[in-house]
Amino acid sequence: MTTHPTPALISRYASGGVGVDEATVWAVEAHLEVCAECRTVLTGAVDPGTRDLLDRVADELAAGITAGPGPVRRRRRRRTGVAARALPWLATAAGLMLAAVLFEKTFASLPSLVLLLAPVAPLVPVAAVWSRRLDPAWELTATTPRTGLPLLMRRTLGVLIAVVPVLAVAGWGTGHSVGLWLLPALGFTAGTLALGTVVGVDRAALALAVTWSAGVVAPSLAGGQLPTVLTGNSLPGWAVTTVVLTAVLLVRARRRPRELTRTFR
Repeated sequence: MTTHPTPALISRYASGGVGVDEATVWAVEAHLEVCAECRTVLTGAVDPGTRDLLDRVADELAAGITAGPGPVRRRRRRRTGVAARALPWLATAAGLMLAAVLFEKTFASLPSLVLLLAPVAPLVPVAAVWSRRLDPAWELTATTPRTGLPLLMRRTLGVLIAVVPVLAVAGWGTGHSVGLWLLPALGFTAGTLALGTVVGVDRAALALAVTWSAGVVAPSLAGGQLPTVLTGNSLPGWAVTTVVLTAVLLVRARRRPRELTRTFR
């Protein structure tokens, strides 16, 4: 929201947002976080009973803070945030690619397992950083209006920064072109995020990984030949697919920002 909401809109928001669509409520909340003037208008729009209750709570909190003991210095604790909890899943992806390299070196006559697994390698850690079971603050993350698309992109970028070097080493060790492992990995990541706005990122990642494994990996190993979607001629298609899926994600996130809360399952 680039302009101030009208006093009438703020009043309707203060009364529970009756008759106001979700996107507008989201925009008003985001604007109130950075605009002291509109917060003052909001204070005046709250009914007297609620305002008195808030004043009493504020007074009691201030009195409790004043009368309570001073802060106690604590020892630094081990990090338990979502990044630390995702490390085992990043290690799993790295171990998967290492096993693929060893398999390809051992069974040179079979199709490249590195190329077959590269598209789905980032999906496990991407799903992990969006699973509420691994995020100790998922309730705050899922309900705060300013944590939509930017947080989604930051977490996913963090996963790619960790996984892409592993894929690069695997591709270099087996002599494969960068595009053959990078573009499919980016395409599946974008597809997971786009589908994740509908069913949740962890469910989307599982569905795409199972579909790829059953429809491409298993038949390729059984037939002894790489599919055409992992040859040099498929690179333009992967590039277009990645761009289109990223555009779909951006459009859905901007038109219906609260749908991003579905990523937490």
